[in-house]
Amino acid sequence: MERDSQLKIYGQVADQLKEAHSRVRALQVPDGVRMALNRKLLVVTATAKHDLPGAARRLERLMKDLDEGRFPEGD
Repeated sequence: MERDSQLKIYGQVADQLKEAHSRVRALQVPDGVRMALNRKLLVVTATAKHDLPGAARRLERLMKDLDEGRFPEGD
């Protein structure tokens, strides 16, 4: 039963990651900002391999920041 709930969370995180990648790709921001956002997405992906709930929380924060127009500083 626990495995089923973990698969459900995994599917949700995967779907949200796809959406986040699409949104970042569509943003009209400087390259440095885009790279910083892509790094955040890579961190979420790496986190999902060993801490799925933690990855879901990170991704939720990132999506909220995108919704509110808060972007990291570019290099």
